Amino acid sequence: MTEILTPRLLLRRWTDDDLVPMAEINADPEVMRWIGDGSVLDLEQTAEAIERYEEEWDEEGFGLFAVELLGSGELIGFVGLSVPEFLPEVLPDVEIGWRLGRQFWGQGYASEAAHAVLEFALQDRGLDRVVAIAHIGDRASANVIGKLGMVPERETSHPVLGVPLRIYAIDLTEYQA
Repeated sequence: MTEILTPRLLLRRWTDDDLVPMAEINADPEVMRWIGDGSVLDLEQTAEAIERYEEEWDEEGFGLFAVELLGSGELIGFVGLSVPEFLPEVLPDVEIGWRLGRQFWGQGYASEAAHAVLEFALQDRGLDRVVAIAHIGDRASANVIGKLGMVPERETSHPVLGVPLRIYAIDLTEYQA
C-alpha cells in the first residue's frame, strides 16, 4: 500500500470509510467552484470518482491520494497525480491536483501534500515533468502552484466546457523539495 507521511498528513490509498466525507467535500459549491463546470457531486458520483481514482492507481502506478490529518485521522480531501485525459493537448504529461474541504483551506495542507507528491513523482515514479491545470481566476490554486515552483506555460480553454485554463509546469529534474 502506497503511503506518504508529511509532518501533519497521511497520504494513502482510498478506503470505503472515505466515501461519505469525500462526498461531503464534493457537495460544497464553494469547493467545486473552480472544478469542471462547477457542479457539485452527490454520493453516487463520488463513489464512481473514487473508483476511477483507484483504477488509475492500478493502471498507471500513481493516482490521487486520500489525505487525512495525522492527529485526528479525519479525511480532508485528496492530492495526487492523474492523467489529464480531458485536455489531450497536454498529454502525455501527468497533472498534479488537489481538492480539500473548505474548513481545511488556508492552513498550508494543500502545499504540504503537493510538495510530497512532487517528490513521489520524481523519486518513486521517475517522472521528469508534471503540469498543473487551473481555471484562470482561481487564485487559491495559483498560490499553491506557485509555492510548488511551477511556472505558467500557456493558456488554453477546456475543449468541452470552453472554460479558460492556465497550464503550469515544472521540470522535476530541477525540483528542490
